[in-house]
Amino acid sequence: MKNCLNKFQDGYRQSISNGLKFVSSISGKISYGKGSESEMIEKLKDSINTADAIVVGAGSGLSTAAGFTYSGSRFRQYFFDFEEKYGIRDIYSGGFYPFPKKEILWAWWARHIYFNRYVTPIKPVYSQLLALIRNKDYFVVTTNVDHLFQKSGFDKNRLFYTQGDYGLFQKEEPSDMKTYDNEEWTLKAIEASGFIRNKDNLFEVPTDRKLSMELPSDLTPLSPDDQRSLVMNLRSDDSFVEDYGWKNASNNYASFLNGHKKSKVLYLELGVGANTPVIIKYPFWSEVSSNHNATYACVNYGQAFCPIEIEDRSLCIDADITQLLNSSLRYQENIA
Repeated sequence: MKNCLNKFQDGYRQSISNGLKFVSSISGKISYGKGSESEMIEKLKDSINTADAIVVGAGSGLSTAAGFTYSGSRFRQYFFDFEEKYGIRDIYSGGFYPFPKKEILWAWWARHIYFNRYVTPIKPVYSQLLALIRNKDYFVVTTNVDHLFQKSGFDKNRLFYTQGDYGLFQKEEPSDMKTYDNEEWTLKAIEASGFIRNKDNLFEVPTDRKLSMELPSDLTPLSPDDQRSLVMNLRSDDSFVEDYGWKNASNNYASFLNGHKKSKVLYLELGVGANTPVIIKYPFWSEVSSNHNATYACVNYGQAFCPIEIEDRSLCIDADITQLLNSSLRYQENIA
């Protein structure tokens, strides 16, 4: 296995390195695209239709558009008791809260995982995106860890979840590159927390709203190999396990980019904010800069921009992703 892993290309670090080199060489001047929003949307539709290949780069904004919000009413619906007792205000920050007991920590994570990994998205944003590109040579790179691409029908061999997966555990102090599927544990833990199944076989809050914020001690997850403590397989420091599946996806990403260096490629960035630009945004800029047949399209409400150096081949669309996909989908249906 070790020798096999060593043969993989590291698309993750190669793309980041290329992106950082490009950013270090540019003027720092930004553009919000040429033309009106409607003109750029029409150009995006044409770019999707005529591209030889499409690379989708997805950030948290895409999952938010699908209804996977981490604050507000959705948070209060499932985490109201944690909010009342611990003052936690959103799902994301709750993942870093210093809970006093591991049984409470894992009661939190059971909900965190289930409602962001094992339920279906509220809005059909991902399936609409797939309808746009399913007949194209496509690849998806994402910082999201909610598995919504694969659940929506995207080819798993064309997906790269760079930052981990809510559906996987790893050892707290990794001694190997193994990860562990957590679906069975999650379903047991969410039921032990007091959630009940509805007519659709999905867990929901009981009518009396009585939930437990503490799991039985024997439900804290342990490695089946050596009984060592497990943690989430999410990138937060150097202990993040890049298992065989991760390495293979990173290799596929590198192969796809290298195989389309001169092709007519659309680099379609959806909902990528300013928190992690080095993983998707900067590499996309770099690829477009080095390939004059490529187009960069950034769709992000309030954060759509590009460096002035690739302005002529960029579409910066300050729009709601849901509305944009709806209009683009109708366009594709009309020309099919």
